[in-house]
Amino acid sequence: MIQVMTGLERLSADRWSLLSGQRVGLVVHPASVDGALRHARDLMAAAGAATVDLRALFGPQHGILGQTQDNMIEWRGFTDPELGVPVHSLYGEHRRPTAEMLDGLDTLVIDLQDVGARYYTFIWTMLLCLEACAAAGKRVVVLDRPNPLGGVGVEGNVLDPRYRSFVGLAPVPMRHGLTIGELAGFFAAWSGLDLDLQVVWMDGWRRDLDFDATGLPWVLPSPNMPTLDTAFVYPGGCLLEGTNLSEGRGTTRPFEIFGAPFVDGRKLAAVLGAWNLPGCRFRPLNFEPTFHKFAGQVCGGVQVHVTDRAVFESVTTYTAAIAAIAGLWPEGFAWKQPPYEYEAEKLPIDILAGGTLWREHLEGGLSPWQMKAHWLEELRAFADVSEAHRHYA
Repeated sequence: MIQVMTGLERLSADRWSLLSGQRVGLVVHPASVDGALRHARDLMAAAGAATVDLRALFGPQHGILGQTQDNMIEWRGFTDPELGVPVHSLYGEHRRPTAEMLDGLDTLVIDLQDVGARYYTFIWTMLLCLEACAAAGKRVVVLDRPNPLGGVGVEGNVLDPRYRSFVGLAPVPMRHGLTIGELAGFFAAWSGLDLDLQVVWMDGWRRDLDFDATGLPWVLPSPNMPTLDTAFVYPGGCLLEGTNLSEGRGTTRPFEIFGAPFVDGRKLAAVLGAWNLPGCRFRPLNFEPTFHKFAGQVCGGVQVHVTDRAVFESVTTYTAAIAAIAGLWPEGFAWKQPPYEYEAEKLPIDILAGGTLWREHLEGGLSPWQMKAHWLEELRAFADVSEAHRHYA
C-alpha cells in the first residue's frame, strides 16, 4: 500500500514555514486530519503562536465539527473555548467570508476533504473563499488531499452556468476527477481571479489511486458520507435528492440504499439487473429511515453493491434506477419541489443536474446509454480545459 503524504502533512513536516509571519485563518471540517488522525486545528495550535499565528477558524456545511446531520441546517459561529479565536460559519447567514471575517488575517488556509462530486458543497465553499480573498487582497493556501475516487474517471454532464447554485458554481462534471488543489487552480483561472494562491501538493498520489490505496485513514467528511463505498455511489446517488425517493438518509448506508413505500424492491432489482450495468449488483431490501424522507415508514428498494470500482459508472447506474422507478411506478414517483440549497424557484433535480436536459431526456424516454452519449462531448471539452490544472500523473 502506498503511503500518501497530504498537503497538511507536508506543511507540518516543513515546520509551517509557509505561514511564518502570517496571521492565519483556517477552513476545516472533521476530516481535516493527518495520517495519525491529528486534526489541522490541533496541529497548528500545538505548534505555538510564535510558529502559527492562528487568528480564526471557518467551517463549511454540516458545521466545523460535523455536527449538523441533514442538508439545509445552518449553524452559527462561536468562540473556540481553548484558543479564544472566532469560529465563523460559512453555511448560514454567510456562505462566503465577509470582509469583517477576513480583517486581521494575512493568509487563509483551506484544508477540506472533497469526495469527487460536483454537488459536494465543500468545493464551492473553497471557491467562495477564493473570491472573497481575491477581493480583500488576502493570500490563500490550499492543502491538497486525494480525490477519493481517483483522478481518472469523469462522469455526467457539465454544469450549465445558467443553473449555478451552491451545489454547482462552475462548469465541472458530476464526477470531476480532480483533487481539491487542482480544482483551486481551475476555479481561479475560470473566475479570472487576481489572487495569491499557493497549493501544497501531496507526495505519492497518482491519478489511478482511490482512497483505499493511499494508506490514509478515512474520516467521514460529512455525516452522510460514512464510508468510501458511499463516495463511489454518490456522483449518481445524489440525484435522488431531486426526487421524492429516499436516498437512504436515516439509514446506515445512505445513497447505497434507496427506495420508497411504493417501490417493490424485487421488481426493481430484476429490471436493473437486466441492464447489465457495469461493476455493480442490486440487492432488494426493505428499510425504515429514522429521519428525512419517509421517516418511520417501511420502504421497498435496493442496495447498490459496487463489485468493481474501476468500471462502475455511478451516474449511469442511478440514472437507470431513477428512470426505472419512474416507469414502473408513475403514480408514486415525483420530482422534489423547491426550495433546495437556497434556490427557491428551479426544480431541485435541475439544480443538481446542472440544467434541464438530464430531466428532459429521462422524461423523454432516452435510455441511460443514450443520455450518456450526450455527456461525452462535454466531458472531452472539460478534459481539455482542465488539463492545465492537473498536477499529478
